[in-house]
Amino acid sequence: MMTYSDKILEALESTIKYLDGCISALKGGYENAFSDSVWHVAAQLEYALFMLSLNLGNGHTASSVKLNPEPKSLPIDQAMLKVKELVGAAQSFLKAGDLVNAYRNAYLASQYIFKVQESLAKKKHKAVKREK
Repeated sequence: MMTYSDKILEALESTIKYLDGCISALKGGYENAFSDSVWHVAAQLEYALFMLSLNLGNGHTASSVKLNPEPKSLPIDQAMLKVKELVGAAQSFLKAGDLVNAYRNAYLASQYIFKVQESLAKKKHKAVKREK
């Protein structure tokens, strides 16, 4: 039977796989594939955060664990690399049993992904406006 930690690790590993796909699509100029993969990354991160919050329990509310909730403004390629770095750190902390720091890193990674999603949405909105 899978433990919470196993499920969280699985979600983080899946996040890394989608991130690798994102980075490859971005380098190759495949905007649709990149955009699709970004949504998968966000979904996997949200699941991992949900599972981490369940594991942390009531003693640590999400708001008491968050660090630097506002990510730095980075170009999309650098933001994706930062997300990968943060997810890797979250995996390491989780394996070491440090759920608080695993949550912090996964949370910050999700904030970077939200920034990327916002950027993609704005770009799409501008493209639609030009077509009209």
